[in-house]
Amino acid sequence: MAETLVIPTTTDRKEIYDTLIPQIASLIDGETDLIANLANIAGALKQAFDFFWVGFYLTKNNQLVLGPFQGPIACTRIDFDKGVCGYCYRIQETVLVPDVEQFPGHIACSSDSKSEIVVPIFKDGQVFGVLDVDSNQLNDFSETDKEGLEQIMRLLEKTV
Repeated sequence: MAETLVIPTTTDRKEIYDTLIPQIASLIDGETDLIANLANIAGALKQAFDFFWVGFYLTKNNQLVLGPFQGPIACTRIDFDKGVCGYCYRIQETVLVPDVEQFPGHIACSSDSKSEIVVPIFKDGQVFGVLDVDSNQLNDFSETDKEGLEQIMRLLEKTV
C-alpha cells in the first residue's frame, strides 16, 4: 500500500499519468471497500493535477448521488437526464467538455468550473457511477486525460 505519491515535476500530463496509474493500482489493490478506493483515487488525482474538483457520483434510486470528492462542496444529486454527468451515464462513454457554458443543460454546481471531463464506471456491463473532474480553466482536458482517467476507472472496476 502506498503512503505517499511520487509525482513528477513536469506539466506533461502523459508523464504524470504514466507515473500515477501504477501507484493507484498499488493503492487500491486488495482493497474491497468501494468508498475507500473512491476517496483515495479522488485524493490522488487532486494531488497529482490540482484539478479544481475531482469526485464521484454513484447510481442510487434513479439518480447520480454524490460520493467521495476533493474540492468545494458539490451538487448532491443529479438526475440521469441532467448535466454532463447525466449525459455520460446515458451514453455510457467518456464526455469531454472544453467549455461548460456551451454544454446544453450544464449544471453549474460552481461558477468557477470552466471545463469538465466525466468518465463512466461499469459493473457487470452497467454504469454504476461516474468520475467527474472539473477545471477552472477553459479547454483544460485532452485525449491524454481521457485515456489516463479511463485506465484508472478500469483499475477501479476490477475491485468492485
